[in-house]
Amino acid sequence: MFENLSDRLEKSFKLLKGEGKITEINVAETLKDVRRALLDADVNYKIAKSFTNTVKEKALGQDVLKSVKPGQMMVKIVHDELAALMGGQQKDINLKGSPAIILIAGLQGSGKTTFTGKLSNFIKTKKGKHPIIVAGDVYRPAAIEQLKVIAEQINVPVYTEEGNKNPVDIAKKAINYAKQNGNDVVIIDTAGRLAVDEEMMNEISNIKKAVSPGEILFVVDSMTGQDAVNTAKEFNDRLDFDGVVLTKLDGDTRGGAALSIREVVNKPIKFVGTGEKMDAIDIFYPERMADRILGMGDIVTLVEKAQEQFDEEEAKRLQKKIAKNQFNFNDFLSQIQQIKKMGNLKDLAGMIPGVGKALKNVDIDDDAFKSIEAIIKSMTPKERENPAILNGTRRKRIAMGSGTSIQEVNRLLKQFDETRKMMKMFSGGSKMKNLMRNMPKR
Repeated sequence: MFENLSDRLEKSFKLLKGEGKITEINVAETLKDVRRALLDADVNYKIAKSFTNTVKEKALGQDVLKSVKPGQMMVKIVHDELAALMGGQQKDINLKGSPAIILIAGLQGSGKTTFTGKLSNFIKTKKGKHPIIVAGDVYRPAAIEQLKVIAEQINVPVYTEEGNKNPVDIAKKAINYAKQNGNDVVIIDTAGRLAVDEEMMNEISNIKKAVSPGEILFVVDSMTGQDAVNTAKEFNDRLDFDGVVLTKLDGDTRGGAALSIREVVNKPIKFVGTGEKMDAIDIFYPERMADRILGMGDIVTLVEKAQEQFDEEEAKRLQKKIAKNQFNFNDFLSQIQQIKKMGNLKDLAGMIPGVGKALKNVDIDDDAFKSIEAIIKSMTPKERENPAILNGTRRKRIAMGSGTSIQEVNRLLKQFDETRKMMKMFSGGSKMKNLMRNMPKR
């Protein structure tokens, strides 16, 4: 995500390395490179120019503290302006109303239907609501079937009317159905087209007038760059939507849409899609995204993802087992399952400051744990509980059963043993306190 832009910006800031102070000359050179980086990321020219002008005004005349280098000061200014460019503050989705009505709009192929499923899952699991999805795309072949498959995965009902080709009528009836069946959020998936046309705009405008949604979300494929921004403007002129959703942000996107769209339509980005799975959806935080663009990671989001999988009772149970040196392969397997639920592994690694850059050209497969799981699952229940009994004969059998080599089994056992020793060392708390006490202060 934004890898190319991050690299270009980092090179730009190096121009200030070793400079004693910020001057008009060294700022001009740096910002010329920053502007090129933004243009290469498919950011609108006027926005890129306005952005660098604002940064220049704030940078010139800044009193650089003795403890802060000019390059660091410039990174801080660029960071703050990037966050402001993307909206500044995070904006929540509006779920007011009985039921709350959300209208989803966008072009065909933008990921609109998949996002409808992700949003339904988010509202159900994170907000504790009981949503219903409305199949309002009556034109695209298999659109209704696609929604049904998605809805079945997340156990959310879908309102459909086979044979009815009037999406306005379907939407109105769906709301009545929701009121009668205890669904407190109605999410209407509308038809998309390959390009903006008058018929499409009239149809979605009529749905808006008929149901008065409390929230209209425009879904856009972030990989289409500046075209996405232009399309968003056309939709906003007709619909006056409430927020933007950027899909496919995990792909080879240059980031132009994320950086330009807020400025053009003056509407907040509310969600980003980061994968195909139904839980691959993130609330959009401008400051956190600015952190990631500048290679600072995103520890807050990483911690939040971990907390979602965190079970306090399970943690207490594990702590006791670790203290008694009873942590075994069943516990290890359980921890792997929790990590996998947190999302794409490379995306998670990129949230750790400095790691994203280090792993830029490293392919981290989501099946990275596959061989480890296969080895553990090839053990007998007794072997998982008591790793110490794993002699040569047992290891050979496990390697054959898991489709791995004896060397791989031995490597895992060694890593497991080292992990267990480290966990044991920190479980008491006193060594951890000593470690924290001896860490250098900022």
